[in-house]
Amino acid sequence: MENIKAGILGTGFYVPEKILTNADLEKMMDTSDEWITTRTGIKERHIVGDKQTTSDLAMFASQKALKNAEVNIKEIDCIIAATITPDMPFPSTACILQDKIGAKTVCAFDVNAACCGFIYALTMAKNFVENNTFKKVLVVAADTLSRIADWTDRATCVLFGDGAGAAVIGRAVDDRKVILGSYLGADGSAWDLLNMPGGGSRFPTTHKTVDDKLHFLKMNGNSVFKLAVRSMTNAADKVLSECNLKNEDIDLVIPHQANLRIINALAQRLNAPLEKVWVNVTRYGNVSGASVPIAMAEADASGKLKDGQIVLLDAFGAGLTWASAVIRW
Repeated sequence: MENIKAGILGTGFYVPEKILTNADLEKMMDTSDEWITTRTGIKERHIVGDKQTTSDLAMFASQKALKNAEVNIKEIDCIIAATITPDMPFPSTACILQDKIGAKTVCAFDVNAACCGFIYALTMAKNFVENNTFKKVLVVAADTLSRIADWTDRATCVLFGDGAGAAVIGRAVDDRKVILGSYLGADGSAWDLLNMPGGGSRFPTTHKTVDDKLHFLKMNGNSVFKLAVRSMTNAADKVLSECNLKNEDIDLVIPHQANLRIINALAQRLNAPLEKVWVNVTRYGNVSGASVPIAMAEADASGKLKDGQIVLLDAFGAGLTWASAVIRW
């Protein structure tokens, strides 16, 4: 039986033009650039325009990934969209994206694993390709978290931004950019630490749920911080072990960009010098599942990634979910 290896054929990302700085937030609420920077490392975030949707961001990122991969849209067999802020509850954002990019009648579905969504979807795409189910899969993570942020709650709204990152997955070319392995997990008992309560079957939309602000993101920051560092460290250890690699073999860590303190704590746990950790949270804030593919696409476009390097993707998210993957570039 043919031994097919799945690899990344191309990457791309897109962020909206509008930038919301900490100075802008100082005018909106009782906060300061120093308070935000000290606690999060974030200086600015990109925010969607009034008429932009999650699928719009996904479309632009997907088009860039397809161009980078030199793949025609007609070659795509499947679209997986990772998002927690879909255009609407149904149909899937992937189906709306399929129509926007002209990928006629191909398989399309959404994944909800919060900030781990891209790595979850990447793992599915890897398995699809290696099992010969599909030849080429478009994986895109996109979120418009500004639409569910409570802009009166300075503890949470300063953290989030909007954007999308994408990758085309197919048979590895010349044994490059091979997805060596991944590790996925979740602890549903921590579901209440990070969620948006309103709009589902638990709290269907009513005047009361709107008045009670149940349609905004809610987070227990201290508990999430502790679980984030622990779960990401464990996920990294698991996937490295699976791939017969050690911490010192990592050439670049691309972590979920939630908070600079979390990234620094993870780097310490992995004994990774900061020059081996990609950080862009300062410019984009937390873009949920899009954080990892945006960072990967940036690293790819910048020339930071070289042939043969070992790249670790690592994330945690609401659920509580965690995910890691190793790529030999």
